[in-house]
Amino acid sequence: MSAAVARTGGVSIVLMAVAAAFSYGYAHGSLVVRGDPAATFGNLQSSPLLFRGEILGWLLILACDTVAAWALYTVLKPVQPDLSLLGAWLRLSYTAVLGVAVSSLAAVSLLTDSRGQVLAGFTSGELQAEMMLFLRAFEAVWSIGLILFGGHLLIVGVLAFQSGNIPKTISVLLLLAAAGYMVIHLCRTLVPEYEGFIEVIERVFMLPMTAGELGFGLWLLFKVPAPRARGESAS
Repeated sequence: MSAAVARTGGVSIVLMAVAAAFSYGYAHGSLVVRGDPAATFGNLQSSPLLFRGEILGWLLILACDTVAAWALYTVLKPVQPDLSLLGAWLRLSYTAVLGVAVSSLAAVSLLTDSRGQVLAGFTSGELQAEMMLFLRAFEAVWSIGLILFGGHLLIVGVLAFQSGNIPKTISVLLLLAAAGYMVIHLCRTLVPEYEGFIEVIERVFMLPMTAGELGFGLWLLFKVPAPRARGESAS
């Protein structure tokens, strides 16, 4: 395995984490006020550049996810080729679903365009209702995609655990992160009314979900490992 491929995967994962922190953690969190369509609409109209920056951040995430799928497949292929390929396809499937979700944000940008071309013929209440519908669609579709992402992390965690040189701590964090993503977003998709229960699960899995793949990305970036096939002894 080329060290360059491992570093490419590491850079993609770290860059994706930074982009996600900006797009969802900062921009989306600052602009979208849950349960308050009027405040959200006002924020989006007064800060169009920040919202467009959020969308560009999501596009960067889509590109990084695609590169990471290829790089992780290449890195983990010596352990189990077929399972590694399945993991890559799950990540690419997640990326496709995320792309659909992000298209809802483009619709929100049009609805909140303060220049007025798209606003004619709609009342303020109608625009706000449409905006909130698209924002909820973004969250709902992304949540479904994160179930697939959890499946990807499960496979990556299993392969990392089976490899000869990836630290077991990283493997365990990946497996816990996989469980967190799948449980939380299955609940969000199937029983969204249990919001309190979902928030408790999020707190429980917050650390591994944050540190799992990011830790693996940093390890790829700086350690440049070469996982061995099962049963292959160290030379």
